[in-house]
Amino acid sequence: MINEDVFDKEDEVVQENVLKVEIRCMIPPNDEQKEKIREFMLSKYKADKVEIVIHKDPAAADGFNIFVGDDNYDWTTLGRIRQLRKSIQALPKEKSFDNIISLLREDIRNFKLTPGYQQVGEVLFVGDGIAVIDGLHDVAYGEIVLFDCGVKGMVQDIRTDGTTGIVLFGDATDIVAGSRVVRTRRTAGIPISNRILGRMIDPLGKPIDGGEDIDAKEYFPIERPAPGIIERKSVNRPMETGILAIDSMFPIGRGQRELIIGDRQTGKTSIAIDTILNQKGKDVVCVYVAISQKASSVAKVVNTLEKAGAMEYTVVVSSPASDAPSLQYIAPYAGCAVAEYFMYHGRDTLIIYDDLSKHAVAYRTISLLLERAPGREAYPGDVFYLHSRLLERSAQLSDELGGGSMTALPIVETQAGDVSAYIPTNIISITDGQIFLDNEMFYSGQRPAVNVGLSVSRVGGAAQLNLMKKSVGTIRLDLAQYREMQVFAQFSSDLDEQTMIPLKYGAGLMQILKQPNQAPLSFWQQVVILNVAQARKFLNIEAKKIPALKKEFLEWFALEQHALCLKIEHTATYSDELKVEILKAADEFFETHVTE
Repeated sequence: MINEDVFDKEDEVVQENVLKVEIRCMIPPNDEQKEKIREFMLSKYKADKVEIVIHKDPAAADGFNIFVGDDNYDWTTLGRIRQLRKSIQALPKEKSFDNIISLLREDIRNFKLTPGYQQVGEVLFVGDGIAVIDGLHDVAYGEIVLFDCGVKGMVQDIRTDGTTGIVLFGDATDIVAGSRVVRTRRTAGIPISNRILGRMIDPLGKPIDGGEDIDAKEYFPIERPAPGIIERKSVNRPMETGILAIDSMFPIGRGQRELIIGDRQTGKTSIAIDTILNQKGKDVVCVYVAISQKASSVAKVVNTLEKAGAMEYTVVVSSPASDAPSLQYIAPYAGCAVAEYFMYHGRDTLIIYDDLSKHAVAYRTISLLLERAPGREAYPGDVFYLHSRLLERSAQLSDELGGGSMTALPIVETQAGDVSAYIPTNIISITDGQIFLDNEMFYSGQRPAVNVGLSVSRVGGAAQLNLMKKSVGTIRLDLAQYREMQVFAQFSSDLDEQTMIPLKYGAGLMQILKQPNQAPLSFWQQVVILNVAQARKFLNIEAKKIPALKKEFLEWFALEQHALCLKIEHTATYSDELKVEILKAADEFFETHVTE
């Protein structure tokens, strides 16, 4: 049976290397045109013979639309317009309107039609931010594809039946079954430059803070291999958070990955924001990635950073809860690309992922829509790789690569303190330690609610200055002893003096570790407090009065002992003489300001 829309067909000869070429048109090509098409295809595909099939197509009324498998050569008026549009889009951006007109005229005058080659596919199904297409058999995982309506998508599922699953990055209203989709041969990336500092952007790199365009010249891929062992060096420089409980007992180094984990509303984001505020004046670029947060919550964070002058060295990447799961999925990778850009330019960077449990949920949503088999807790089997390939990119680079670093503070939310759930255990195994925030401690008034028993830093003292390491002393052991004795003390009303002293000292330490939000402590303040606390200077102070007295003491120390403050700030090595100076000044304060 011969289709009525077929004008002509070459005699079929069974050969091993026969190239099938489909021509869609209204007016069939003449013999001379067919011969030129045949010569072009033979040279392009190195075939022995070309088999041409011609179909009637009203959409190609003024030219030829040629298909060779997934490859498309659009030699119609519409194809010429598409090529001209791409040529115009590639023009340099100019401020002057006159310059734009002259550039357009020159570009149109010099415009030459290229063969119009591109690989095309066809949409089979679209819905819920997902499109399934047929064709594009050579497309790569993670490659960006472009639909006729201008919407971009990313290849997320390559199937054995020849179809491909695409996640969409825009409004899919104009995409219908039968829509045309073409390859871009580019992986997802983000436009970036130094001008991105101080801005709030979406995961595609577009400003969403109401400011002017970033006008970035460089296109940085959002996914790239993590630095190898030879490209790294050991983590040995501190990344101070300004939070006494963390910097003293669970130090974070530049290039480390330290997980912040705890239940909802226990102060996880507050720790991250305080860490950003503490980087002021330290030449550290900070990136805050908000994943599936309320827009009002992100605005509050940005407002806090602006008031403190921290937005000057910070980039906020936001994909709010109203965004499609596809944008929430790429948000942390986009933020990582921003941090990586500065890291490979020799800068120290800090990146906050807030939070990765919502990121995993977004990926689960995408995977289930793509009909992947669910596994534990309905997550797909590759969800571990999702976060490992993200967090492994944090590193302290070698001196040969500029010595830059990326420190990651991923945040994970637990349910009722369950750290044995799927996502928390995954990320705990990837990171170099965790800061666990305890629900009961938080509601009892201990802020930050850092659980000393469950928190750990696997880099530890390697990321601490000698002065800080010696100043910490036995505080962690003292707190552990206090927690044990506190359990037994609640069963006894009559305690001897020997038991009361560690309990009183431990309760005082807990009060000393209390710290309000947005009030990070400098290095000298932490060293002074640690030395004074271990010298039992606060032992005879009523516990509830200690936080106010600590604040008063630090203010007095800054005024009366300014030279000693500078000495501590610029001294990296501990000495007994320095400790004696600190305690002598503390004695002066307690004698004059503290009454029994």
